[in-house]
Amino acid sequence: MNSDSTHHEHDQQSADQHATEHGAAAGGHHESEPIEGGRVFTHLMEELGDHHELNIFFGHFDILPVILVDDGLHVYPNVAAMEAAGAYTLQHPDAHHKLVSTTKKDAAGHPATPSLDLSITNLVAYQFIAIVLVLGLFAAIRGRYTREPGAAPKGRLANMLESVVLYIRDEIVAPNVGTIKRANGLMPFVMSLFFFILVLNLIGLLPGAHAATGALGVTAALALSTFLVVQYIAIRDAGIGAWFHHLLGGAPIFLAPIMVPIEIVSLFTKPFALMIRLFANMTAGHIVLLSLVGLIFFFKSWLVTPVSVSFSVFIYLLELLVAFLQAYIFAMLTSVFVGLALGDHAHEEHH
Repeated sequence: MNSDSTHHEHDQQSADQHATEHGAAAGGHHESEPIEGGRVFTHLMEELGDHHELNIFFGHFDILPVILVDDGLHVYPNVAAMEAAGAYTLQHPDAHHKLVSTTKKDAAGHPATPSLDLSITNLVAYQFIAIVLVLGLFAAIRGRYTREPGAAPKGRLANMLESVVLYIRDEIVAPNVGTIKRANGLMPFVMSLFFFILVLNLIGLLPGAHAATGALGVTAALALSTFLVVQYIAIRDAGIGAWFHHLLGGAPIFLAPIMVPIEIVSLFTKPFALMIRLFANMTAGHIVLLSLVGLIFFFKSWLVTPVSVSFSVFIYLLELLVAFLQAYIFAMLTSVFVGLALGDHAHEEHH
């Protein structure tokens, strides 16, 4: 009996330890120990980062696949399965919350990271959700436009989306790119940017969710796409000769050694500004929100709650405005940059 009892206790301890490890492996959000004093703000700031779990509506779902390229392809259905395999971990004492090898070390003696991490992380999952939502919105009204191309929109959703599309085409894109024909050609890209950014921003306002547009990787990809499209349209419509001439900035040819480097820097400054503007605006609001909420736990007093909650609601409503505003600004600046790249050719039709 004593042997069986000891065996049972050992199995129970192993199960408890296994459950604890899996809870921690899902990103470290299931810690049971209380968060003390100044650690409140550090913990809340960590919540803004990317994770290997899906965080939404205060739920932490360990359902995202882990895909690693490191001495071959390693695919795991979720973090728990990766931890159970034992080759990689998110709980290494020398690399907390960082996916590293359990056996390999780098040149500095620290746990080595995989050569390439292609995992579907929290922010990537939000982008897939945004793509599905945007496609779903337009798929819902596509049938009537296909059957009756010239018919007036029917239903609130169709009327709303058509109003937004026409406003962006007539008030944002066309005035900046010069002609309706060019505006119609650019509209699929600009509308994709606008709705994709808007939906990502709104997802970031859901309880427990994150703003994917608050990550530099996401905004950098959007800005790079804009840069490539702008340069393509400028070369296609104005010609490669005019594109090179534009690098002079209207100055005489003998000033080329000075003007060309300045204009090249200017080419990359525009998408860089797009990237930083979207990232900074979406991150700043979430930092303020989390800081206001963190005051309650920092002071551990209900007296702080009315002030904290009141300001949080105000900032939340402001963030709702910013979500629309940043999508609008990104679409507007993309159109402006196309017009600037075309220069005097903006009002000429391309052949």
